[in-house]
Amino acid sequence: MEKKTRIHKVMAAAGVGSLRACEKLVAEGRVTVNGRPAAIGQPVTPGRDLIAVDGEKVYVDTRRKKRYIMLNKPRGYITTASDELGRRTVFDLLDGVQERVFPVGRLDRNSEGLLLFTNDGELANKIMHPSTHIDKKYRVTVTPDIDDLTLVTLSEGVEIDGKKTAPAIVRVLTKEPGRVVLEMTIHEGRNRQIRKMMEAVNLTVARLKRVSEGPIRLGMLQPGRWRDLTPQEVAALKNAAAKAQRRKLHA
Repeated sequence: MEKKTRIHKVMAAAGVGSLRACEKLVAEGRVTVNGRPAAIGQPVTPGRDLIAVDGEKVYVDTRRKKRYIMLNKPRGYITTASDELGRRTVFDLLDGVQERVFPVGRLDRNSEGLLLFTNDGELANKIMHPSTHIDKKYRVTVTPDIDDLTLVTLSEGVEIDGKKTAPAIVRVLTKEPGRVVLEMTIHEGRNRQIRKMMEAVNLTVARLKRVSEGPIRLGMLQPGRWRDLTPQEVAALKNAAAKAQRRKLHA
C-alpha cells in the first residue's frame, strides 16, 4: 500500500513554500488534486496524485536534493519571487541556483544582511513558526541618540501593534554625536519589528543589518553574494530549531 502524506507537507517538500504558506494556498482554494479542489490536511500519494497550484502542476520528486543557502541581501531588494512594480527581488541574486527555493522569513527592502533560503519546507516552518524562538542578531544604526533608560525599555520590551515585544538583548557598539550603532538580539519574527520598536521610543533607523540567525553567521560573505550552508551549519540549524521547540513545549 502506497504511503499517503498530508498535502501541505508534499507541497512544501516540492519547494512550493513553507508548511504554513502551503496550508494557506489550500485554504484559499488555489490548490487542486487530480483536478478537484483540495482540502486542508487532505492525504495524497506523492508522485501519483496530480497536485496543481493556480492550474500549474507541482512536480514532486522524492529523490530531490534539499538545498540550504545563505545570502547577504543588499538594500534595495525585496523578499519576494516577483514584483508587479518591477522592483529588484532577492531571487535576482541567486544566479546559478536551479532548485526552487524560498526565503526563510523576510528582510524588508531597506534592510540588509543574512537571509536564508531552502526547499526544505519542514525546516523552514520550524524556524518561522511563532513557537520557535531562534535568536536573530542585528546591527542597528539609529539617530539621534540613546540614553540608558531607552536601552532598558528596549531590552524589557515595548508595545507595537497592540502587543508588547518579548525581552531583547541590546548593547551599544559605538556612539557618536547624533548617531549610535547598536547590537540587538531578538527571537520573535514580527513584521518590521525592530523598526517599529525604535519608532516606539522615538528613534529613527538609519541602517539595519541582520548578522546571524541561530547558529548561522553572515561572516565575510559580501553583499549580493550567496553560498550553500555547510553540512555542519545545516545540522546546527536543525538542532537549534528542535531545541527551541522543546523549550516552548516545556515552558
